[in-house]
Amino acid sequence: MARESAVGGHPDDVLRVRNLTTRFHTSEGQINAVESVDFDVRDGEVFGVVGESGSGKSVTALSVIDLVDSPGRVVEGEVWYRDADLAEEFRGSDPDAVDGDFVDVRRLPTGVRRALRGPAFSTVFQDPMSSLNPSLTVGEQIAEAVEVQRRARANPRRTRSRTQGYGLGRFLVDSLLPNRSYASESSHSRAVELLEQVGIPDPAERAEEYPHQFSGGMLQRAMIAQALAGEPDVLVADEPTTALDVTIQAQILDLLRDLQEEEGMSVVLITHDLGVIARMCSRVGVMYAGEIVERGTLADVFESPVHPYTEGLLGSIPDLEDPAPRLRPIEGNVPSLLDSEMGDRCYFADRCPRAMHDCLTRIPEYDVAEGTDEHAARCVLAEREYDQADALPADYFEADDPTAGPADGVTDDDATGGSVVGEEVSTDD
Repeated sequence: MARESAVGGHPDDVLRVRNLTTRFHTSEGQINAVESVDFDVRDGEVFGVVGESGSGKSVTALSVIDLVDSPGRVVEGEVWYRDADLAEEFRGSDPDAVDGDFVDVRRLPTGVRRALRGPAFSTVFQDPMSSLNPSLTVGEQIAEAVEVQRRARANPRRTRSRTQGYGLGRFLVDSLLPNRSYASESSHSRAVELLEQVGIPDPAERAEEYPHQFSGGMLQRAMIAQALAGEPDVLVADEPTTALDVTIQAQILDLLRDLQEEEGMSVVLITHDLGVIARMCSRVGVMYAGEIVERGTLADVFESPVHPYTEGLLGSIPDLEDPAPRLRPIEGNVPSLLDSEMGDRCYFADRCPRAMHDCLTRIPEYDVAEGTDEHAARCVLAEREYDQADALPADYFEADDPTAGPADGVTDDDATGGSVVGEEVSTDD
């Protein structure tokens, strides 16, 4: 049955995202990058978000942690974060922003939301070379992250606490006095400890080196060290193994798993690689065209998929025990996400081998099994069997639908860690 989104969730949830919607207003028109996304993240788990490039994975993560830049804007939705102290602080002044020990981060003042970056949410970006400052040593950048969190803890929940009065005057003094540093000696020492924790050899010496002196794997480790500076409750890892060779990928994934277990933090792992999902995650959400089209436990999604898109991703994985059969491609391309081209229907209908007339309307999320919302899908096949008599003609979208892409087949290499399918809009991945 169709289910209405609600704040309620599992008792172990640390994060509940409800109806999250993000738009980008460009010269070509409105881009619907994230569309009514719901998911939960539980204590100490790795929750995976998987899908083709252009599906909205990265923008969803940026929307959760309030880092969407112009021309993008989160236009709707709630991000409920469990923090009993913070909930108590706002219970009187804004009771609608509080639900038990949860607080809706989207309703909090800008300064408070900013203060949550680090101790509540932290991010490992997918391109460490462009994320790190090439003019500062790696150690200095990590030490600054440590120092920011140290000062924030000394004066919590205040916008001023992010810098503790570090303005233009102190910046000029620091610039003229090269031996003066924003980060304290203890923060520098902590930076070296973090580098050691993520497996950087000779961390004290490496801390004095610049990003260009690090290999790709070492840069990714340094980014993880920086993300750990605030000891976050939720770590968002956005394609953490992109552009790394297979051996280094495995090392980074092992590192994330070890750190997650040691620190007891929750991880939101964004990837296009189903192999990474199978290795790391306990639950997974499959994204397509800005929506989570199916979500559930790893066994639910991998062994009993409902949405044809999920089946298509899984069908594109080679069988190592029987490599002879040809891979089944997902026909067509990811839609542009332009509002004028999306249509008011299932966004996968023009690529779906089992599209029916019911797919020509907006599809709610259905619970796959009666009495539980653990496995859910945004597909009519979660409610009814496929009926050939009700199927759409094979050429239905070719003449009438501006969103239909070329008819060429595209093997979803994303599912096996290969090249991406289609091009990513500049706002995602």
